[in-house]
Amino acid sequence: MKNFYLLSILILIFACSPEKEKIDLSGKWIGEISMQGKTMPFEMQIQEEKNGNIKAGIINGEEEIILDEIEKKNDSLQIPLHIFDITIDVKIGNNVLAGTYTKHYEEDYVLPITFHKGDTRFKSDSDEEPADFSGKWEVTFIEPKEQDTTEAVGIFEQNGKDIKGTFLTPLGDYRYLVGIAEGNQMKLSTFDGNHAFLFEAELQNDKSLKGDFYSGKEWYESWTAFKNENAELPHPDSLTYLKKGYDNIYFSFPNLEGEKVSLKDEKYQDKVVIVQIFGTWCPNCMDETKFLTQWYDENKDRGVEIIGLAYEAKDDFEYAKSRVEKMINKYDVNYDFLIAGTNDKEEASKTLPMLNRVISFPTMIIIDKNGELVTIHTGFSGPGTGKYYDEFVQDFNTKMDSLLTK
Repeated sequence: MKNFYLLSILILIFACSPEKEKIDLSGKWIGEISMQGKTMPFEMQIQEEKNGNIKAGIINGEEEIILDEIEKKNDSLQIPLHIFDITIDVKIGNNVLAGTYTKHYEEDYVLPITFHKGDTRFKSDSDEEPADFSGKWEVTFIEPKEQDTTEAVGIFEQNGKDIKGTFLTPLGDYRYLVGIAEGNQMKLSTFDGNHAFLFEAELQNDKSLKGDFYSGKEWYESWTAFKNENAELPHPDSLTYLKKGYDNIYFSFPNLEGEKVSLKDEKYQDKVVIVQIFGTWCPNCMDETKFLTQWYDENKDRGVEIIGLAYEAKDDFEYAKSRVEKMINKYDVNYDFLIAGTNDKEEASKTLPMLNRVISFPTMIIIDKNGELVTIHTGFSGPGTGKYYDEFVQDFNTKMDSLLTK
């Protein structure tokens, strides 16, 4: 209902405004998604070319997500969000863009969104000296209804009021977070097209942090943190494993042509095989896919294959195929993909009954040349985690070099 009223107000604003001046779309815009009574800000760079084509980039710190399928019709923009089945639809007003952010693969998922020209996602009018939030933090996220908890590690870098960093969790990282510190409070946000994250926190008298985490339309968790430079998470190779009674990984799923494929096929014999459990809706999966794509192109002649098992948002082969094909084209991926099921973790676990369960998208399974399981790596610490990503890359290359030279 709140969304309806907000959209009605935006329509009235445009209807009652004087004749619009021609707006220059090129430049830095601050987008604001209204969700859960909060405003989640992010940065977007737009470039309107002389031929009328429009390109944009979502900016999160060092990351830029390129948007190159934008359509302009009269005074409206439709902005497909990268590989995701999501669009931003806005009307062009006087120095403002206003409309909706819609996830088409979820029912009734529409949020109000506005853009205005600017450089800073979080404005600060305070002269108060900010507290020091830099360093490593031992974090607990708490889901309020069931009181379920998730342990995490927060890593933040601070330069005056400016903060960047991320949260590492057992299932993956929260990618590139950018924010601001004012006095004893800090705010961080990120927007990757699919996830809209807003973190708020306040430094307590005991030097701990107490905060709130808002994700999209409905998800909310509180969180607490204590500075701890020795904070660590369980090793990602220890979380997903074979159940008792099973000695290996088995599956048979259709490829994009509808033909059943299994690890017993001749193509995978006497080769090291990486099996990637993923979904095109999952930004952590896309970080892993970009890594694997480059690595495979550089190493495919060494006796290795990769199979991506796609678990998509709808139980519809043609829909899933279209999403995977779009990802393949965007990232120029040259390894194999199979349509394995939906992104419901309980249903996904049924498709791979030898695993204790599918805990995370992504999950990476490595099988040696003899068809024996080597390791199962849960989650992915992407480039937004800095040294943790570098450590993963080094460990992965060391492991693969060992397997490929045997």
